[in-house]
Amino acid sequence: MKKILLPIAALLCACSSAPTAPASTAASEAAATDSIAAAPAEEPASEVDAASGATSVPNEPTFNGILVLPPQSRATVTLTMGGSICSTTLLPGAYVKQGTVLATLENPEFIALQQSYLDSHAQYEFLRTEFLRQQTLAREEASSQKHFQQSKAEYLSMRSRMDAAAAQLALLGVDTTRLLAGGIIPYLDIKAPISGYAADVKMNIGRHFDVGEPLCEIVNKSDMMLRLTAYEKDLANLRAGDRVEFRVNGIEGETFHGVITMVGQQVNNENRSIDVYVRIEGQNPQFRPGMYAMARIARK
Repeated sequence: MKKILLPIAALLCACSSAPTAPASTAASEAAATDSIAAAPAEEPASEVDAASGATSVPNEPTFNGILVLPPQSRATVTLTMGGSICSTTLLPGAYVKQGTVLATLENPEFIALQQSYLDSHAQYEFLRTEFLRQQTLAREEASSQKHFQQSKAEYLSMRSRMDAAAAQLALLGVDTTRLLAGGIIPYLDIKAPISGYAADVKMNIGRHFDVGEPLCEIVNKSDMMLRLTAYEKDLANLRAGDRVEFRVNGIEGETFHGVITMVGQQVNNENRSIDVYVRIEGQNPQFRPGMYAMARIARK
């Protein structure tokens, strides 16, 4: 029995004295793995614009847009009195200043209106003098109140007719003071309502235009805006005052800047889009209404 126990004891002693280095190596490798897993992942680097200092985040949404004119920078030239074009030299693309004569119009009714004003003005002056005379006589009881009241009614009625004719002439751009001094004007001058470039010119000598029919348009490009198309999902990233960077089709290699001035408050029912308006910083002479653009928000 003693002979059997001795080999077993020797075997146990050999096992206990075996080297333990592999266990410590495994523990070190596990710690290294944990430290790698705990290290934060690197965030994608942001691109910085050297000129503006704005940063762009990768995968940030972009917006399609179009260059537009604000309402006060576009004028449609129409007539308040129909007639035929007597003369014009206006060409599309020509620059005109406010008040420049674009064409002259002929219409017999224009001459009749001037005659009506001149006649009523002459009658007004006569009736005014008579009214003042009757007023003085009535105050001195040298005339009856009936004559005074009749004179007053005729005077006020004629003044009303004269004022109505003057108002119609004012709508046509006719100065009644010059009319009284110089007499009847045979042709009506059509003047530019604002300064800008002529577009969509439809006039030629002899062509007849009715009241309200457009003759041409005048566009002022000095204050153009950018209208972007956004969608409901973009609203969280769009705020008035945000800076915008954009490129325009046809103007290669140049980036333009602007500021959002208004985010639309109504969603288009057909395509679920929202209009966003951007005030452009620094106008470019190559800008034209209707040019397409691609924009993104420039975050500081």
